[in-house]
Amino acid sequence: MRVAAQVVLTGDQASRLEAYARGRRTAARLVLRARIVLLAAQGKQDLEIAAALGIVPRTAARWRARLLKSGIAGLEKDAPRPGRATVLTQQTVHRIVAMTTQQKPVNATHWSTRSMASASGVSEASVRRIWKAHGLRPHRLDSFKLSNDPRFAEKLEDIARSTRRARSRHSTAPSPDCP
Repeated sequence: MRVAAQVVLTGDQASRLEAYARGRRTAARLVLRARIVLLAAQGKQDLEIAAALGIVPRTAARWRARLLKSGIAGLEKDAPRPGRATVLTQQTVHRIVAMTTQQKPVNATHWSTRSMASASGVSEASVRRIWKAHGLRPHRLDSFKLSNDPRFAEKLEDIARSTRRARSRHSTAPSPDCP
C-alpha cells in the first residue's frame, strides 16, 4: 500500500482551513478542499479521506499534493485550464477592425456579423468576439462613425487593451470579452 506524503500545518494554516471548513458562506468546493487537507493533516491516508467524505481517492490525493506544492493559495484557486488555442492571427483581427471602421459594405449601410464574416472569411462568432473586444458596434449609427485614420486599428487595439487591463484590476472574475 502506498503511503501519501505527510501534511504538516502551522497553527495559522490550521485555523484558516478550519474556518473554511466551517464557513457557511464559503464556496462548497473550498469547504471540501479544506476538509480533505485537515483530515490529511491528522495523518489519514487518501483512501480513508475518500471514504469519510464520499469522494474518490484521486481527489484527496490531488488536493494533498496541491497544498504541499502551493500552500493554502493553491486550494483557494482552481488551476488554469488550457483553453482552445486561437486560430485568428493578429493580421486577420486588424483587417476585420480596419474593414469595420474604414469601409462600408457594398449593398448596405453598415456591417452585420454575417456580412463581415462572409467578406473576411471567418465565422460570425469570431467577428462578434473581435467587435466586442474592440468595443465596435457598427449597427449603432448614432454613435458609430467611419474613420479615415490609417492607424485607427492600432489605436483602437491600445484602447481596448487598457480597458481590459482596468476591468481585470477591478474584477475578481475574468472578463468575458477578453479574447
